Amino acid sequence: MLQRMLSILIIWLTISTIGCKESKNEEVKETAKTQSFEEEKAAILHTLNQETEAAFSRDYIGWKEKWIHDPFVTKTYIDYPENKFTETLGWKEVDRFVREFFEEHPDPEPVPALLDDIEVRLYGTGAWVTYVQNDSLRGRKRETRLMEKVNGQWKIAGMQTTIYGFEE
Repeated sequence: MLQRMLSILIIWLTISTIGCKESKNEEVKETAKTQSFEEEKAAILHTLNQETEAAFSRDYIGWKEKWIHDPFVTKTYIDYPENKFTETLGWKEVDRFVREFFEEHPDPEPVPALLDDIEVRLYGTGAWVTYVQNDSLRGRKRETRLMEKVNGQWKIAGMQTTIYGFEE
């Protein structure tokens, strides 16, 4: 009887120990995922802020470096106060649109307060990002960006900007 109870105790301790190790392994994996997510989010945030600074400063080369140059790229603006909508499809058209805009409006604009928080959903080497930003010339904007990680760098693959204007 004593030997049987001792055997049960040893089995129970073995199972408990294994369970604790598995639990610790899961905690370590979850911590690594969280750290990895935070690192990716910070890298995406950095790309978005650099692209914004370049666009408002009329730094064409700096702006261009933050985008993917493929035919599937899109750039959409919905401007409620101005009652305007523009949709640009494909890198060649997006590039042309921005180059022409910079040529027609060469003076830099005040750079909006840079982002410090964004909503991010990671999908392998892709990400869906949303945020709200206040632009001193256009007011409140909601941005949605599709991002892809190319050669270790996050780049913009799609952009939708909804401009709401200034609150009255």
